[in-house]
Amino acid sequence: MATATPSPKVNHIGLPVVEYRGGKSTLCAGCGHNAISERIIDAMYEMGVQPERLIKMSGIGCSSKSPAYFMSRSHSFNSVHGRMPSVTTGALLANHTVQALGVSGDGDTASIGMGQFVHLLRRNLPMIYIIENNGVYGLTKGQFSATADIGSKMKTGVINDLPAIDTCALAIQLGATFVGRSFSGDKKQLLAMLKAAIAHNGTVMLDVISPCVTFNDHEGSTKSYKFLQEHDEAVNEIGFVPSFEDIEVDYDSGQVLDVKMHDGSSLRLRKLLEDYDPTDKAGAVRTLMEAQDKGEILTGVFYIDTKKPSFIDLLGLVDEPLATLPESLTRPPKSALSELMTSLQ
Repeated sequence: MATATPSPKVNHIGLPVVEYRGGKSTLCAGCGHNAISERIIDAMYEMGVQPERLIKMSGIGCSSKSPAYFMSRSHSFNSVHGRMPSVTTGALLANHTVQALGVSGDGDTASIGMGQFVHLLRRNLPMIYIIENNGVYGLTKGQFSATADIGSKMKTGVINDLPAIDTCALAIQLGATFVGRSFSGDKKQLLAMLKAAIAHNGTVMLDVISPCVTFNDHEGSTKSYKFLQEHDEAVNEIGFVPSFEDIEVDYDSGQVLDVKMHDGSSLRLRKLLEDYDPTDKAGAVRTLMEAQDKGEILTGVFYIDTKKPSFIDLLGLVDEPLATLPESLTRPPKSALSELMTSLQ
């Protein structure tokens, strides 16, 4: 008697998790970037994102290889070093009905791409921007990047004497509306943050500390697995309930803040640091600066604003994607140009 093969488990749009996977990783075994890719797969599957409605963007670096390892059915574009923000902006202006996820690195973002990064933040472009932050240039043999902490030791013994750029503090100050930091080894926290990021309408900037097992996982590194496990301090405990699920309270009594997301989902934050309020912009920056002075690595959702309009909202685009509109609607006729020139005489 033949045994029936059980049907694979599917999400609420009827897809099994295999439809969210990508190619086999070619990164070093144990690389934190691979753990981030796994959490992206889990988040997209659990949130029921249609793979064909997602665009995956990246620049250059170890991190920028990551999109090949998840969501193989999605559209993907590997841009020039540091130029992913402008390419993503163009793609979303052409078709704002898709969802964008960009994966960058600390070198791709905080050095050659810094100029583009800051303008992405101030525009509040609706996208998820993930920095896979390991503090070194992994493709060019482990030199310090701009996010390496003062006093951090290179594998060769060289000590970093330059201050680090805190991309989270920068993102909050310049206009991103969902800012957080996590550790690639913290599955629960990172998954909850990614699910909330999918539901947010605006720039989500997630700085994920992702240890480089080849060049930056040794004694003296402030971005090693051991250092993060010993110094990680969460500002809040994160829970996320998608709009298509029943909302259940699973926290003990205490300070709990519920933030309503744009799609009806609920981001639930239990305050772990005394009186921490993730809607207080100045307070969020102050908390990060104080932690930096103490040599602490804070993780969690630092800042969120669900009321600020996104760049797409500010432009007042029509409902239809601009890329699908006929030329008769997107190209003004000669008479319009003549009328304009006459008005300027």
